[in-house]
Amino acid sequence: MVDMSIRNSTERRKLGYFSCSTGNPIDDCWRCDRRWQSRRKALANCAIGFGRNAIGGRDGRYYVVSDPNDDNPVNPKPGTLRHAVIQEEPLWIVFKRDMVITLKEELIMNSFKTIDGRGVNVHIANGACITIQFVTNIIIHGIHIHDCRPTGNAMVRSSPSHYGWRTMADGDGISIFGSSHIWIDHNSLSNCADGLIDAVMASTAITISNNYFTHHNEVMLLGHSDTYTRDKVMQVTIAYNHFGEGLIQRMPRCRHGYFHVVNNDYTHWEMYAIGGSASPTINSQGNRYLAPRNRFAKEVTKRDYAGQWQWRHWNWRSEGDLFLNGAFFTRSGSGLGASYARASSLAAKSSSLVGVITYNAGALNCRGGRRC
Repeated sequence: MVDMSIRNSTERRKLGYFSCSTGNPIDDCWRCDRRWQSRRKALANCAIGFGRNAIGGRDGRYYVVSDPNDDNPVNPKPGTLRHAVIQEEPLWIVFKRDMVITLKEELIMNSFKTIDGRGVNVHIANGACITIQFVTNIIIHGIHIHDCRPTGNAMVRSSPSHYGWRTMADGDGISIFGSSHIWIDHNSLSNCADGLIDAVMASTAITISNNYFTHHNEVMLLGHSDTYTRDKVMQVTIAYNHFGEGLIQRMPRCRHGYFHVVNNDYTHWEMYAIGGSASPTINSQGNRYLAPRNRFAKEVTKRDYAGQWQWRHWNWRSEGDLFLNGAFFTRSGSGLGASYARASSLAAKSSSLVGVITYNAGALNCRGGRRC
C-alpha cells in the first residue's frame, strides 16, 4: 500500500489533469482564467502567508527576455535576464520563448521584480543561480532551477549604477539574504551545490509555495547561524509544496524565527524532514508525511545542538498532520495556541486534501488562451 502511495505521488507528475476549484487558494485565484496571459499581474494579488504582501513588479511595465545568454555580468545586454533584474524600476519580467539560461555569475536582483515563466519552458541551470540580497518585493514564479554551481571571485553588476566584487557563492538555487516580502511559487528545483532555497540574515515576510523539490541533500535552510539572533524576526510560510523523490534532509532546517509549515506533501526523505536549532517556533499543520522504509528514519523531526532538557522548551507542534508508514513528529514546548500566534499565517486545510492541493506543484505547463 505504501509502495503504491509513493508510486502514485511520483506518477502524478506526468499527468496533465487539472480542474478548477482545487481548494488551493493560490491556484484558484488565477488558474481558471483563460485570459491569464493578458492579466499576468493579477498573480500578485494571489499570494498567501507571510509573503502575501509581495507585489514584485506589479506596478511596473513588462520586460520581455529574448536572449538567454549571460556573456558579461558587468555590462549585461538589453534583452537578457540579468539586464532585466538589475533595473531600478519595478518590472514584470516574461520570456519570449523557451530557453535555458546558464549564468556565469550570481543573478543579483533589484527590488520590485517579478520573474514569470508561465507560457514557456525556462530553465536556470548549469551555472550560477539567483541571489536576493538586501532588497524587497520579489516574486519568482514558473521557473526550473537546477544544477546550480558555486561561482564568484568576480565582478558582478547589481544595479545600473553599481557593480562590485563578489566572493564565492555557495551554489544555492535561490539565496535570500537580508530581504523581505518574497514569494517563491510554482517552481521546480533540484540538484544544486548547496541549498535549493536558503533564507538568512534577518530575511522575513517570505512565502514558499507550490514548488516541487527533488534530488537534493540539504533542501532548505532558514536562519544564518545559532548565534545570529537577528533571525528571530524571521517569519516564513511553507505551503502546498511537494517534497519529492531523491531528497535527504532540511525540508526545512530552521533557526530562531517563526515557521508555518502547512498542507505540504512529504513523499520522500532519507534522514528527516523538518529540523532546527536555536529554539525556532515550528507550526506544522495539515501536512502529509510518508516515512521512508528505513526504520531508523521514521521521525519527521530532528533537533540539533541541544539536549532534551533544552529543546523540550522549544515550541514545535503538529496539528492535523497525516502520518503514514510509521512517520512520527516529536512535539515540544507549551502546546498553547498563543505560543504559535507569530507562526500562524493562514488557515490549514484538512490533510486529506493535500494530494489535490499539491497535485500541480512545480513549474506549470501553461498555454495562452487556456486555463493554466
